[in-house]
Amino acid sequence: VVDSRVATDQHTNMGTTQSKKADASKPKPMIKEGQRVPNVDFVTRVRYSLKGENPFEWKTLTSDDYFKGKRVVLFALPGAFTPTCSSTHLPGYEKNYDKIKALGVDEIYCLSVNDAFVMRRWGLNQGLQEDKTLYSNGFKKVKLIPDGAAAFTRGMGMSCTWTSQRGFGERSWRYSAVINDGVVEKLFVEMGAVVQNSEEDPLEVSDADTMMRYLTEKKA
Repeated sequence: VVDSRVATDQHTNMGTTQSKKADASKPKPMIKEGQRVPNVDFVTRVRYSLKGENPFEWKTLTSDDYFKGKRVVLFALPGAFTPTCSSTHLPGYEKNYDKIKALGVDEIYCLSVNDAFVMRRWGLNQGLQEDKTLYSNGFKKVKLIPDGAAAFTRGMGMSCTWTSQRGFGERSWRYSAVINDGVVEKLFVEMGAVVQNSEEDPLEVSDADTMMRYLTEKKA
């Protein structure tokens, strides 16, 4: 049962109404550089206490909470606990977190079509250092974004399925992006476009090394 606070949590500084939120029910064309990211709600969980077995409560954040007024790196992947995501994609960004931030980035986010419970447990399993500051994003370096209903992923035009290949339902295609004040500055998409039910799951252009090369060249 979702806490009633989810339904009443409002962000008055966002200047948007629910009717203006991205329609999560319809697939969109893949986003392009220069376009604004979709305005959606993310239902997540935040720590409200340092005591108790489950000191977390539901909280709804918006795209503006993550992206407004900041230059951030976002990388998205098919699933928590999956092999390439766990062995290479997330660890690469976690290892190079400070180097990437030093290249003019305010924050680094990892997004997956998984719920908040799974994303937190995956982060702990990966050895990410937990941030126990009350109402924080949960981890001290790379921050994990649960896109459990795939609203952001659909709005980005990155929704895909691997039904016969892996038995996955709807997931995010693997990509990375630099997002500057809510606008896509740079986009790296594996295989150049979303591939449905792909036999391959490449990690060639959305990795941390490729991102650092771009940011270094941009800063020079």
